[in-house]
Amino acid sequence: GKHAHQQIAVKVWGDNLNAYRVSDVADRWLSDFLGTRVQLVCMPDNVVRNVDPEYATASDQTGFSDGFPFLLLSQASIDDLNRRIDDPSSIMDVKRFRPNLLIEGAEAFAEDSWNLVEIGNVRFRVVKPCSRCVITTVNPETAEKGVEPLKTLATYRRQGNKVFFGQNLLHDAIGSLSVGDELRVIGS
Repeated sequence: GKHAHQQIAVKVWGDNLNAYRVSDVADRWLSDFLGTRVQLVCMPDNVVRNVDPEYATASDQTGFSDGFPFLLLSQASIDDLNRRIDDPSSIMDVKRFRPNLLIEGAEAFAEDSWNLVEIGNVRFRVVKPCSRCVITTVNPETAEKGVEPLKTLATYRRQGNKVFFGQNLLHDAIGSLSVGDELRVIGS
């Protein structure tokens, strides 16, 4: 479209960034699908968004993700949460938590003790527990709002005024990951 590669200003949390529009076609398709006007953008190679320096080195960066490029969660942790939820209609699906790395075969909350892991040929630093917000209480299928999972998580995963579930990761190299790759704990 005529707006392809048009640069526009975007804001991700407190970060003001430049982005490129992808295309009018993509905007129309997504807008029709979502029922609201949206624009699909990509991050130019020359734009840098650093992660929180308290948990990272000066060269660590992310794109349009929440705060870190990877969120790891174990299925056992989700299963543990679901066993604690009183209301059977409030059982949580992994989609509520939006991890891009979901692991199986570890004990519940094993991820809390890891410092360094390798998946496939990529090494990751486990840098920060993920504090969970009210978005987790919105059913992604129906947009219905509720009190879970934060109500139950707060009974055993609260630290101060935050509730933690999952771990934020930073990658040390570019590589490829595939479903079924083994996770190896290198440091805990």
